[in-house]
Amino acid sequence: MELLSQVNYWHWLALGLLLLCGELLGTAGYMLWTGIAAMLVGIVLAFIPISWQLQWISFGVFALALTWLWWRKQHRVDKQSDKQRSLNQKDKQLIGQTSVLEQDITRGKCRIKLGDTSWSAYSDSDLPSGTLVKVIDVDGITLLIEKAE
Repeated sequence: MELLSQVNYWHWLALGLLLLCGELLGTAGYMLWTGIAAMLVGIVLAFIPISWQLQWISFGVFALALTWLWWRKQHRVDKQSDKQRSLNQKDKQLIGQTSVLEQDITRGKCRIKLGDTSWSAYSDSDLPSGTLVKVIDVDGITLLIEKAE
């Protein structure tokens, strides 16, 4: 207990630097936010004398808050980049592909063969068999098709 009560801001700054140096070894962010949290506790302790219990509580709160804030930001960026990516997203890879109709299609839902699979499709117009159609969009598991030009 005596050791904990003698901790000053230099100890927190040193711990923060040590954790940040550990992050350089490749811990994928695990030590980054705890290192910054330790440095924040050191800065707060330099200006406001607080008990050792409050120092550790502050360290935990700072570490959790910083980690959560970073996770929110990174999650938003990942979602945006996933929308632009077509790798491993079969529905996006189908847009622009063409197929020849095997049967007449009346306006509305139908089935078309694309590649080696039969897909549920939707057309805004009547199309006779033998027509070349193009996939213009995907709505869930339904392909939106139109006559290819």
